[in-house]
Amino acid sequence: MKLYFAPGSCGLASQIALRESEQKFELIKVDFATKTTVEGDYYKVAPKGYVPALKLKSGDILTEGAVILQWIADSNPEQKLLPELGSRERYRALEWLNFVASDLHKGMGVMFSPFVDGASKARFAEGNMSLHFEYIEKHLSNKDYILGDKFSVADAYLYNVLTWAPRVNIDLSKYTSIQKFMVRMEQRPSVRDALAAEQL
Repeated sequence: MKLYFAPGSCGLASQIALRESEQKFELIKVDFATKTTVEGDYYKVAPKGYVPALKLKSGDILTEGAVILQWIADSNPEQKLLPELGSRERYRALEWLNFVASDLHKGMGVMFSPFVDGASKARFAEGNMSLHFEYIEKHLSNKDYILGDKFSVADAYLYNVLTWAPRVNIDLSKYTSIQKFMVRMEQRPSVRDALAAEQL
């Protein structure tokens, strides 16, 4: 398998999940500025031009981080990276994957946008993003991970997006449960190895 990524982007979650599932894969770095890799034109791999993309052994290519995470979990059920299909816990995990993708990830995207001025970003962070952080903080106040005491791919995605906060001048230091979660995640070998591979 090949995982196409850009350092510090949302491909980090997929890499963590692949390492948790103990799968062999090759990392292919994407140059965002030119949309190229060592293989050539990245648009030939992923027509949307976004990362991550996962090229399977069959040659089929998956895109969209939340979908890739579900595929990794479902392809490696023995690792229990998502709860059992059909269970209430499964849908709770999918709720979180979708929340991170549609609210948190997209919200952070605004903070990175060159088309939004600094003052507007500050207002957006305070009026919108802070509500998300408060929700996450409350949820993690009595849990090690999103689903309780067991790591899931939803944790990988949440961790990935929260690592962007310092890059967009969002201070999360007052959220003690989030801080503990980040430290806990960074103690996982999969996370340490993924960060090292991306030279972060």
